[in-house]
Amino acid sequence: MIKVLFDLKKEYYFNSLQPVYEELKKDPNYDIKFHVGKDEKRALGIFLLPQKSKIEERLLCKGLQITDETSGYDLVICGDVLKYPQRYGATTRVHLDHGVGTKTLRIRNIRKQKDFHYHVFLEGQCWFDYIKSLGWEDSADFYLTGLPKLDPLFWEDHYDNTALTKKLGIDPNKKTVLFAPSYKPSCISYVQSQITELLPKYNLIVKLHPYSWGGKYASHSQHKFYEKLVKKHNDVFLIDKEDYDIYPYLYLADTMISDTSSVINEFLALGKHGIIYVLPESKLKHSDGMESVSINPKDWLEGAFPHMFKPDDLLPAVNSALNPTEEMKQKLIEYKNYFFTGLDGRSAKRVKTEIDKLMENRGKNG
Repeated sequence: MIKVLFDLKKEYYFNSLQPVYEELKKDPNYDIKFHVGKDEKRALGIFLLPQKSKIEERLLCKGLQITDETSGYDLVICGDVLKYPQRYGATTRVHLDHGVGTKTLRIRNIRKQKDFHYHVFLEGQCWFDYIKSLGWEDSADFYLTGLPKLDPLFWEDHYDNTALTKKLGIDPNKKTVLFAPSYKPSCISYVQSQITELLPKYNLIVKLHPYSWGGKYASHSQHKFYEKLVKKHNDVFLIDKEDYDIYPYLYLADTMISDTSSVINEFLALGKHGIIYVLPESKLKHSDGMESVSINPKDWLEGAFPHMFKPDDLLPAVNSALNPTEEMKQKLIEYKNYFFTGLDGRSAKRVKTEIDKLMENRGKNG
């Protein structure tokens, strides 16, 4: 029996791990448990409150096995590098990134843990080329399998736009714009001055980053503005803070607006034109001098996704995204083919195949 631990540092990482969990649990050779992190939220602007117990309760309701033990496992699967990797002992580490955007933290964190080896599954050639450009291709074993997180977007009849439209109370006769900004750096403060210009012509769905609700990494003002807005306008729909799965809303939306968030690339994977807000502070660097994003935001999906540089660009950008030119459509196809491998709903199966090989080799070497 192969003992597997899924390490859930943050609850919203679950969506990136679930497709592989679903594949592994079909195989009786794998004994699977989940380990949950603190996932703290700030209360009263001061206190950090762990959400661990609440998260565990929700996972138990899904029928998952929970443990506090981190050592003694043959395989550990995570949505980011392990916070305290030494606690997990001599194990095989599989890294399934929780986002598919341009933020460099994914490879920077792996590189920083040079004493701990990871098997990293990438969404496509673009990210591997970036890693090679840094000369870091020896930092881990990399596999171009596509990301399992994207699989549900390509499962037939998995999402039901008609049912979701009815549930939210959206006007089916209007185009729907999804606003899904990151938490830091974020375009929230820029866009909110113009966001009501979309009304009443469009439906507006607002899906905030989990950190925009927690108060630890971003101000509570990020969600309070939209909580007030939704009470004033029937065309605005704010997705609940406990609803971490943005995919039903990506699938439903006709276009979307974001900034440095990975949802931009996830929208690209669907073959739809989104809008990128290029932030004035988007050239931020990490403390070690490394760029915070792998692609300059002004160049990201240029020619396929309209870019906003100021709030007044909102309506023209939405109009452009909803009425793409033939040139824009062709560029989108080119980007999609370069950014992604195997958008077929079978990435988790490919990851499972590679995991089987790793476990077989581990058994021979053990």
